[in-house]
Amino acid sequence: MRLSTVRELLARHRDLVEADPAGEPIRRQELVLVSPSHAALAAAAELGLARLREEAWPELDLREVVLRVPAGLDTAQALARLRAAQPGLQADFNHLYSRSGEVAAAAAAAQRGAQPGPLRVGLVDGGVDRRHAALRHAAGASFGCDGRALPSEHGTAVASLLVGHDRGFAGAASKAELFAADVYCEQPDGGSAEEVVRALAWMARERVAVVNISLVGPQNRLLEQGVAALVKRGHLLVAAVGNDGPAAPPLYPASYAGVVGVTGVSPGRRVLPEAAQGPQVMWSAPGADVAVARSGGGYGIARGTSFAAPLVAGLLAAELRAPDVAAAAAAVDKLATGAVDLGAPGRDPVYGRGLVAEELRVVPEQLQQRQAR
Repeated sequence: MRLSTVRELLARHRDLVEADPAGEPIRRQELVLVSPSHAALAAAAELGLARLREEAWPELDLREVVLRVPAGLDTAQALARLRAAQPGLQADFNHLYSRSGEVAAAAAAAQRGAQPGPLRVGLVDGGVDRRHAALRHAAGASFGCDGRALPSEHGTAVASLLVGHDRGFAGAASKAELFAADVYCEQPDGGSAEEVVRALAWMARERVAVVNISLVGPQNRLLEQGVAALVKRGHLLVAAVGNDGPAAPPLYPASYAGVVGVTGVSPGRRVLPEAAQGPQVMWSAPGADVAVARSGGGYGIARGTSFAAPLVAGLLAAELRAPDVAAAAAAVDKLATGAVDLGAPGRDPVYGRGLVAEELRVVPEQLQQRQAR
């Protein structure tokens, strides 16, 4: 599904997007330098690469400089020349990251007693429809798109699994404040590594301890350092492992060290056949026939690892109220007390440490019955 989406994106928006040598989508004629030296910038200028924009994120001890590759010069070739000129330079493409699941029209839901006390949880995704009945109660803050509210189907669905609350419907942390960063803003070249790191820096400023990222894509040096900075400060990043199939290369950010990678399972406790597998899988959670809110109103059925991740993030948010390295590790380990060990005994590359949050899934028929009462 993701590969099909990538092909369509490349075909429809050739003016904004191109493919890197591995076929992954990137912003056309852009390169990202991570905390470059004056010598590196001088070398870039000698190659004809113009400085397009720059930004510092002191919360992450990072600074980026985005370069424009001139017309007539291939982006990949420009990166190779720059790396050759400055071997120690952290330079990469501005990769684009995609959602990891789909929402289908229907009625569905989930029910769970929320933990008491103040909770906060972060979301890096598309825009959230905070006017939806399941989300209008959610306090918190929004980030991105110059303050514009641009609801998306995927972002609204994931948000509802985090903090949703309505008649017959409840997310994993339904009383939590939602800190939602929109990294797409309805732009075809949205969801770049740069935008994701900018959102992570905002989460660090707001001290949001648990952040859900149901986005997937390739390795990227800027994103890797942004993720590592948050993990080092004691944040928990929960990410979908992706739906490219069990034999596909690992996807990121789920595969970065310290990230809580989540796969999805069916109501019959079988791993989704499209789910990624490998050492990045830490937990399993419901990922099919999952009830979600739909942008514009109503409910739908979602499928994909995108929708398993927020269930785990919500459970972790109830345990980790502020960034803390030791407390973050303890919160992850505490999940094991209620996990169902599936597959090979112990942690395995298919189901991770086991299935959690199974009680949060409600099938469409149950939602209809609850809302009819």
